[in-house]
Amino acid sequence: MRMRAFAKKIPGARRLYRFLRGGPQLKPQGTAGIRKLGHREYVGGSWELMQDLQFNFLISAGLKPHHHLWDIACGSLRAGVPFIRYLEPGHYHGIDRHRDLIDMGIKYELSRADYEQKQPEFIVSDAFEFDQFRAAPDYALAQSLFTHLPPPLILLCLDNLRKRVKLHTVFFASFLVTSERRDNPAKPHDHAGFYYTTEQMKAFGAETRWLAYYIGDWNHPLQHQVMMKFTPA
Repeated sequence: MRMRAFAKKIPGARRLYRFLRGGPQLKPQGTAGIRKLGHREYVGGSWELMQDLQFNFLISAGLKPHHHLWDIACGSLRAGVPFIRYLEPGHYHGIDRHRDLIDMGIKYELSRADYEQKQPEFIVSDAFEFDQFRAAPDYALAQSLFTHLPPPLILLCLDNLRKRVKLHTVFFASFLVTSERRDNPAKPHDHAGFYYTTEQMKAFGAETRWLAYYIGDWNHPLQHQVMMKFTPA
């Protein structure tokens, strides 16, 4: 009997089969993954829950309609929709490496009237090219971005962002916390989990001229996804 056939017939053997082949199979990335999963599921689902969580978190942190917000890894505008409607025209700035997600967010989640009235700005980039944004941020948010990145890309994001911020800019970034260092994958993946200690996150900040503060729990539905606050050093 072939291993694959065996895995289908014996309870629990499918997980063992995946393990023997190199671990659990990750969901597909990019255009193929977006088409298969849909624009909501690709960014993690829990649409209304995560939408409200991010919006209420930044409002409680002091975000006002006149502020400029950079939504880093904005995806299909799960958080973008309420932020765009709340902020003054031209004050929402979203960046993501997947044009498909941004286009679907505009088409299916944000009304044409809101898009034309609020004039959000979008950049497609996989290298955190923040220099393309028209205005510097008062607030920046990266929700579930560092959870999918190795250290070099986290440092690139922090470094490029630091070059464009104001003295009072506040940057919030969620991450998967662990008490001990882990061997994370060397390459980024939209559906893989990368875990870091609070000391590592603070070190990333120090290396790129940020002061990093551990906020911790912010009511995220995933137990280990906590929040970090960065301010210019």
